[in-house]
Amino acid sequence: MKIDAAGVDAKKMVDLAVDPASGELGVPNADTDADSPGWWTQGVTPGEKGVSVLVAHFDTRHGPALMKDVKKIGLGDLVEVPREDGTTARFTIREIEDVDKKDFPTDKVYGATDRPELRLLTCGGALKDGHRTNNVIFYADLVA
Repeated sequence: MKIDAAGVDAKKMVDLAVDPASGELGVPNADTDADSPGWWTQGVTPGEKGVSVLVAHFDTRHGPALMKDVKKIGLGDLVEVPREDGTTARFTIREIEDVDKKDFPTDKVYGATDRPELRLLTCGGALKDGHRTNNVIFYADLVA
């Protein structure tokens, strides 16, 4: 995943799944993959019709992570996602939402769409009990 606006240039992506017990989407391992985004493998492949969801850390107990410069990302910025077939799906950001994790907009993030869309999730807000209080959600549309 590449986002020039925030200096993001990740070379690999990890697979993510929903935890059956909690119903929450997993995140990349903070110890080994703080600088790698994760892809929700139960969603669609980035660039295909529907919603693809990527998750990346803002920071971990080890310090700043892949999305450390999240505040530099704005509307219209480009997110490039390499695909297994060797092509790159390119998305532009159309909406940015910063929400308390307790108010996570599940239907808006995971809801069906009739076109290729990307959701990029990271953390924001203050630290509370060792975790960030908010999610920053980027909604993006395929452009190429």
